[in-house]
Amino acid sequence: MEISKILWAMLPAFFLGGSPSRPVAAGRSAGSVVEFTLQSVAYARPRKVWVYQPAGYPGACGTGCALVVAFDGGVYTGDIPLPAILDSLTASHSIAPTIALLIDDASGADRIADLANHQRFVTYVADELVPWLRGKWRVTRDPARTIVTGSSAGGLAAAYLAFNRPELFGNVLSQSGAFWRGNEGTDDPPYEWLTAQYAAAPRKPIRFFLDVGSTESHGAMNGAAPSILDANRHLRDVLREHGYKIDYYEVPNGVHAAESWRLRLPTGLAALALAANSGGVGKQQRFPDER
Repeated sequence: MEISKILWAMLPAFFLGGSPSRPVAAGRSAGSVVEFTLQSVAYARPRKVWVYQPAGYPGACGTGCALVVAFDGGVYTGDIPLPAILDSLTASHSIAPTIALLIDDASGADRIADLANHQRFVTYVADELVPWLRGKWRVTRDPARTIVTGSSAGGLAAAYLAFNRPELFGNVLSQSGAFWRGNEGTDDPPYEWLTAQYAAAPRKPIRFFLDVGSTESHGAMNGAAPSILDANRHLRDVLREHGYKIDYYEVPNGVHAAESWRLRLPTGLAALALAANSGGVGKQQRFPDER
């Protein structure tokens, strides 16, 4: 059976007809979300994060929960309700009990200063937040059980962090990743800088789940830069040429907005969890509509 059919059969009906509106089905326990403000050395200022822990923690985690690191934490506790998604996927046994670290990335220029191929952000996440999380929660140290995820610039940042720190982040879940961007947040050529880095480097132990909306075909920077759709196709091709394991999907009529991303996020999480449980980077799997 195709993996897409397996995953859709596994996912709760809760996700299939619209945006989630309840944390879990009636009678099932929900996890908890706590907000923290932490002083960052890399940024020399306080920064906000949220931590989700599953129902039944710590007993549910055994020797260590799986880990999801998500950017745009305010969005992923609201319009894209990651805690509720994890509750439901866990309750349906689509994923193992999981802890999530949700990072606040503000908006506008401050957001791009985090998420657009910035080395300082790698230092912040990998050398400050991950050790802090591991010191306080029972969470895996296995990169094959760790997913880094985001949408738009957050999808770009997910692939950038994994490229720089594959010993921490073994799975990238990018939705409409802004892979057209240059290095360190530049809006100028050369575009698709990160794709060029993957093309030039030896293959790293990273698995990818990429999806992008079929309507995201307008060139960035008023047409001067590649479109989101074209940039995702280019990265897909480079990854395949270098032997990476990748699930790639172009969402019919998908748009660059939470309304598309929140419906696809459960599929990506379940696909990467299934791959990890079957050996991390096993046989490549494709979706029927994949191009």
